[in-house]
Amino acid sequence: MLSGKILKANGWPEGKIIGLAKAAAERLERDGLAQDEVLARLAPVRLDPGAYLADPRFADLAREVIRWMAPLEAHDDTVALRERPSDYAIWGAEQIEPAAIRQMEQALRLPVAVAGALMPDAHPGYGLPIGGVLATHEAVIPYAVGVDIACRMRLSLYPVSPYLLGQRRNDFRRSLMERTRFGQRETWERRDLPDHPVLEDPAWQATRLLKSLQINASRQLGTSGSGNHFVEWGVFRLYADDAQLQLAAGEYLALLSHSGSRSVGFKIANTFTDVAARERVGLDGELRRLAWLALNSEAGQDYWFAMELAGRFASANHQVIHHRVAAALGMKEVASVENHHNFAQLETLANGEDAVVHRKGATPAEKGILGIIPGSMADAGYVVRGRGEAKALNSASHGAGRAMSRNTALRSITRRLRDQYLHERGVTLLGGGVDEAPQAYKDIENVITSQGDLVEVIGKFTPRIVRMADEPGDI
Repeated sequence: MLSGKILKANGWPEGKIIGLAKAAAERLERDGLAQDEVLARLAPVRLDPGAYLADPRFADLAREVIRWMAPLEAHDDTVALRERPSDYAIWGAEQIEPAAIRQMEQALRLPVAVAGALMPDAHPGYGLPIGGVLATHEAVIPYAVGVDIACRMRLSLYPVSPYLLGQRRNDFRRSLMERTRFGQRETWERRDLPDHPVLEDPAWQATRLLKSLQINASRQLGTSGSGNHFVEWGVFRLYADDAQLQLAAGEYLALLSHSGSRSVGFKIANTFTDVAARERVGLDGELRRLAWLALNSEAGQDYWFAMELAGRFASANHQVIHHRVAAALGMKEVASVENHHNFAQLETLANGEDAVVHRKGATPAEKGILGIIPGSMADAGYVVRGRGEAKALNSASHGAGRAMSRNTALRSITRRLRDQYLHERGVTLLGGGVDEAPQAYKDIENVITSQGDLVEVIGKFTPRIVRMADEPGDI
């Protein structure tokens, strides 16, 4: 039997942790592991406890290790902001509103901020601008990830001629109308609920919050939100033979989607933003949205764990959408590209410093990785390969970016003007609000040109049949 003395000699601290470590050791010994094997299995739990919160054998021990590791922070009513923001780079500055730049600079005055970048699609958000990238030291900011955690793009390519879109137009329309669901509260009927391994992920049982979200996750899997979320058929032109995609140059039938983690991400974001705000009571005004959690605190570890689960759920969401829509037409993909644009990751900066990199509406663009930068419901999107630009924190834009707020778009764009724009480009729209009209967005060509040092364009997607949520307020 492994004793407390042996555990202490192997780096385990005194207190409640020892008792929990002994209990975990006893279970491993009953499974037939020798003493040195038991110690080897326990050591990673002490070093990286957050990775074991969903493991029923080690969850209690991992949580106690997190509590033990948590810094004892002095909470007072003041937060000392830097006099000047940390240095940051900006792309396409002539296309970015001053309000978005001010938000970026305010975020870079936070004491935990170490670096930042602003993408050419940037526009004002809440706390951090959309299109903002923020690196922090040993801290995670729930609202710098956003309420739609792991919102992402997915492009699937099919080995058939895109001319089918014209020949079987009604079939393609029907696949989008019958095999997708859109709207904030939209779910599948019980008989149509999809099955996916993500719903059996043990992480759902790790915390009370995640347990409460699992049922709604099962109902919303394979659905899309409102606003700028979409599923659309179109034409993809690959400019040159590509070994990474394992495809020859040419035109392909393509399915493109934009969606996120639905109510799962929304509730995780709001829960932990409230926790962070209570810990940073000295932050005033809009900066209260950028309240942070110490990464190795219990709340910080819980948020990180939940955020990663939301990421897996969002990815599964796209997989289900693409499988259902394509299956309605008997299509099987030959290649796909996927990336998130609302997430935080542990990364090493150019100066060798480890940091938490938050991308709020920004695409990861590390050297060699593929990503998708869409335009609007009627304008082209692009598949790109990252160049790994350190000043941009290995990031690129996540789209064209809004040129008008939703309210401004509703006041200045009519349905007739929107539909004329769509007609001229041969796009059929199913649903969609006037606030999402193409005229409300920046010119995607200018946005792409502004970041030639961040990404290499390898192909172009042109939308043909677009499905979006039916929005109130159309005129």
